[in-house]
Amino acid sequence: MAHSSKIHRERPTKIVATLGPASSTKQMICALFEAGADVFRLNFSHGSHADHRERMRLIREVEQEVGRPIAVLGDLQGPKLRVGTFGKGPIELKEGQNFRLDLDPTPGDGRRVQLPHPEIFAAIETGHDLLLDDGKVRLRIVKNGGDFAETQVISGHVLSDRKGVNVPDVVLPLSPLTPKDRADLVVALDMGVDWLALSFVQRAEDIAEAKALVGNRAAVLAKIEKPSAVRNLLPILELADGVMVARGDLGVEMPPENVPRTQKLIVREARRIGKPVIVATQMLESMITNATPTRAEASDVATAVYDGADAIMLSAESAAGQYPIEAVQMMDRIARHTQQDPTYQTGIDAQHPDLQHTAADAITAAARQVASTIEASAIITYTTSGSTTLRAARERPSVPILCLTSKLETARRLMLSFGVHATHTADVASFSEMVQKAVQIAVRDGLASLGQSVVVTAGVPFGKPGNTNVLRIAVIEEEHDPRQLTLPA
Repeated sequence: MAHSSKIHRERPTKIVATLGPASSTKQMICALFEAGADVFRLNFSHGSHADHRERMRLIREVEQEVGRPIAVLGDLQGPKLRVGTFGKGPIELKEGQNFRLDLDPTPGDGRRVQLPHPEIFAAIETGHDLLLDDGKVRLRIVKNGGDFAETQVISGHVLSDRKGVNVPDVVLPLSPLTPKDRADLVVALDMGVDWLALSFVQRAEDIAEAKALVGNRAAVLAKIEKPSAVRNLLPILELADGVMVARGDLGVEMPPENVPRTQKLIVREARRIGKPVIVATQMLESMITNATPTRAEASDVATAVYDGADAIMLSAESAAGQYPIEAVQMMDRIARHTQQDPTYQTGIDAQHPDLQHTAADAITAAARQVASTIEASAIITYTTSGSTTLRAARERPSVPILCLTSKLETARRLMLSFGVHATHTADVASFSEMVQKAVQIAVRDGLASLGQSVVVTAGVPFGKPGNTNVLRIAVIEEEHDPRQLTLPA
């Protein structure tokens, strides 16, 4: 395998690829990375712990061989609400008929079925809707108690055993972490995942619960897949380290026409606060079985890029599809072509969030403006915690962000962020040493060449998180020979 230390993506938007049965060999993981995947997702809804451990082992082998940090996202399943079983097979529910849900475990029929979730009965009220089987069936509650709900069928369909239930109108008294999730969380942290995605988020307290268990061992990403999470978006964003627009479940629990504007809202608010945001679900769905996407899917991916999302995600396309490599390549091509559109940067620049009244924000905004004015080839950040680089990514500059950090875990986590080319390098003792090393790495990794300028930001003294207070312009000169670099083993 060719050494890929100089791999620099020609796009700031990152690609998340889910691993699964179609993409579990080392050869395939390497091919997906070479095709453009920056982050690999391990979906704990499927596969055994042994499967995920093996995939993690292979990812880290590939990381060592290509010489670039690779982020790993562990995605927890969350609570799954389902009806019980039917005694004589599937039933057909028709509009206008009455249908009862209760706690009785007796197999159901055309008049009733078990709903083994007392938390739902405790939270719902007359007039609320329940959605069954991904919204194919809509039931409206006409009467309810602590162990039952009498409903009227608003939208009918065939209903079979153990189909899912969505409750869009209320916040359920449920933790997002089931016993399975807690076991998966322990395994994921032990494996060394960089990000943990939390499903079934309804409120900020859900993030606090997960963070208390995770500590500093991984960053916590909130999946926004319920209307209650959208209503509580700002407090969730304040606590979470990043968010995912999980459009599949959002599209079940809210009208489809509301999903596009909700996606834009989440991306805009995440960028304003400076947290990475992933747009996910059904982006290139047809590529599960076809070698090319629909034109609508290509436009959908491009829309997320135009909106300024940090990352776009493949699910079944790369995990179980027939064309995993082609799906990553296609997503890469769409992102690159979108960002070459002359109107792309104009749109991004029109949405710059208001700055906080801090020296760090002022320096970071100035770095973007200076880089644009002098046509610098890159912005270089030196960071320990990642905060300096996250500020730079929040600005959505038109040039790459080269991140230098002495912490490998920081480099990996930042691979999810917009425009960041993260590099794990030995610590430095002085600002001048940092600048010297930074320009050498910029040349080595293909972000700058002789005669070009770079803009450098850092916090002095080093090692104090959030203390971005220095900006410097450096010109690449012949003395910046990358062969002089001393990098960590």
